[in-house]
Amino acid sequence: MRIDLHTHSNVSDGTETPAQLIAAAAEAGLDVVALTDHDQTAGWDQARDAAAALGLGFVPGMEITCQDEHGISVHLLSYLQDPNYQPLLDELAISRNSRIVRAQRIVERLAEDYPITWDLVAEHCQPGATVGRPHIADALVSAGIVSHRNEAFANMLSSRSRYYVSHPAISPAMAVGLVREAGGVPVFAHPKASLRGRVVPDSTFYDMIDAGLGGVEVHHRDNTEQGKKELLALAKRFDLIITGSSDYHGTGKLNRLGENLTEPGMLERIVEQGTGTRALL
Repeated sequence: MRIDLHTHSNVSDGTETPAQLIAAAAEAGLDVVALTDHDQTAGWDQARDAAAALGLGFVPGMEITCQDEHGISVHLLSYLQDPNYQPLLDELAISRNSRIVRAQRIVERLAEDYPITWDLVAEHCQPGATVGRPHIADALVSAGIVSHRNEAFANMLSSRSRYYVSHPAISPAMAVGLVREAGGVPVFAHPKASLRGRVVPDSTFYDMIDAGLGGVEVHHRDNTEQGKKELLALAKRFDLIITGSSDYHGTGKLNRLGENLTEPGMLERIVEQGTGTRALL
């Protein structure tokens, strides 16, 4: 069984509708796919209907933007949470608003050196979608400044760039707790992706584990090989779920559906723990 538990549609920063993403997953030979748009669940219904029509398994999820006490960005995958749990929705609304302000500030900085405007960025963002750096990257591509998103993130949109702007976000441990309260299963996304920027210290991991962290995304193209070994050891020590995924964004990134996969037994553990909503399996 081929299972990919981390993908994005144009509800956040992917380039395909939820239905198109599901069709692409079926074409790629996947058996089960999760939709994990940033801070949004608006694509669930369309994706679920498309999966049912194509005979594909579907796991509803989300990727929550967090920041630890050291100012390091953390992405938390949430599976099978209640999409109407208000305390979590309140935090997500704050996060989405802060992402807009942050994106506007990044564009202002970039505009000092490059022919880019907020209007150009808005052209690459679907109405109601969670705006973020990927949309800025798309604007940079369309302006001919970079050739693709990955180049933008490796340079001017990197956390090491002078154009980078951080933004306030929920703490990882608090996010883990809210996901559990909502009946979801929290999994730390690409924890050892050092090429993206700073990775969190062990203390952040332990705080998340104490709060109820369910798993770690080990098999991801942005985790280093040494990082994967460390994550596997951590998962064994604390009996965490181990996932693998593509982090697919359509044509927005080089990531391809099914390039990393999750073992069926690990998906079973997620389904057993998730009580907020149901998977289609």
